[in-house]
Amino acid sequence: MFLSVFDVFKPGIGPSSSHTMGPMTAAADFLDTLSRSEAAGAATAIRVSLHGSLAFTGKGHATDRAVAFGLLGFRPADIDIDEAERRLEDLRASRCLTPPGLPVLAFDPTTAIVFDFGPPLPGHANGLVITALGADREPVLAETYYSIGGGFIVTAAQRDADLPPPTEAADPQLWPYPFESSAAMLRMARESRLSIAAMKRANEAVNHPEAEIDAGLARIWQVMNSCVERGLSCEGELPGGLRVRRRAKHIRDQLAGERGSNAAQPHSITDWLSVYAMAVNEENAAGGRVVTAPTNGAAGVVPAVIRYYLDHCIGAEPSRIPDFLLTAAAIGGLIKHNASISGAEAGCQGEVGSASAMAAAGLCAVLGGTPAQVENAAEIALEHHLGMTCDPVAGLVQVPCIERNGIGATKAVAAASLALRGDGSHFMPLDNCIAAMRQTGEEMSTKYKETSLAGLAVNLPEC
Repeated sequence: MFLSVFDVFKPGIGPSSSHTMGPMTAAADFLDTLSRSEAAGAATAIRVSLHGSLAFTGKGHATDRAVAFGLLGFRPADIDIDEAERRLEDLRASRCLTPPGLPVLAFDPTTAIVFDFGPPLPGHANGLVITALGADREPVLAETYYSIGGGFIVTAAQRDADLPPPTEAADPQLWPYPFESSAAMLRMARESRLSIAAMKRANEAVNHPEAEIDAGLARIWQVMNSCVERGLSCEGELPGGLRVRRRAKHIRDQLAGERGSNAAQPHSITDWLSVYAMAVNEENAAGGRVVTAPTNGAAGVVPAVIRYYLDHCIGAEPSRIPDFLLTAAAIGGLIKHNASISGAEAGCQGEVGSASAMAAAGLCAVLGGTPAQVENAAEIALEHHLGMTCDPVAGLVQVPCIERNGIGATKAVAAASLALRGDGSHFMPLDNCIAAMRQTGEEMSTKYKETSLAGLAVNLPEC
């Protein structure tokens, strides 16, 4: 198993990696597939059906908007949101797509995207079927996609054949350190006397020159940090109808005003940590530009902990950020490979829990932790998110998601600190904790996995 750091951390737009970025990518991929197929000349229209969690919370996650963006040729990594919105307005007026290499295709985003509230498709809780129709309105090409979390997609054929996603390489001989478990990771670290970040970098170097790796990591952090700064400077009400107001700027202004005064409390450092995370997830909720870490719903945890390291840790060095990201990506890859990072599949333990484990590992590494201490930090953080449900109110990535990222970041710092106080030996291995998360997710009712059918989503204040 090998999952690149550039697949774990991917720039995109909010509010959801599985409900926004994944469907956008699937729609763009379908048009590419259609243009290469024998059915290209016979196609006259496009129809899309959303299933499972994509149907139940698709409106709140702007899945229909994302599908339309994908059919217009946009992809998450490089989308110009202003241009995309302009072309979407044109599409609503014309009800026609004009993709390169294909005939004009009828597509009315208000009627051609169907939210199917029946049973989910068999392969995953997040499923969508995209169909090209001929002149007689019969299908000429259809493809089923599953959005499996973190912006990753697989086709039904790939899922049925149990093939690894295209972003995962299955041949262990391709990579110098092909660890598929934390036990193997620690063994390889002992044998090579390398850090987890160094082993991860060596794996990346199979496909990327060193300069490309460094430039890619710098871009990831630049997008993350820009998102923090935007979130700390913006005010107003978030979209979606809940009338949730942005709070990050107000809290940041309060904290800045308390610096050096008697009003500052020892726990103010935790408030800084939380506000960095909340800033990111307010931006995500507004449909802004974020980085999956490992998902959009959990995008605030890793950048918040990096900002905490840079702004508040003694002896912090910006040159260590690549090691933080590489270490965090190694842990995220293990979790994705052996369990899930999808809220629709595992609940929020798979999203914020995974992000907290990744951030704890990264912070422990840059503070001088050994590989054993890093693994311990990840396990502590993940362990104390086990069983966490995904129950977004109104299907919006706002309540409880924004605050939950702040709490996930504080748990990450606490976990790293505890691990650094020990020698790396501990009772519960990370592998076992990941297995427990997978088992818990499998047995968790679908009502508590991103469908907004239970939990906080149905226990609302009467006002």
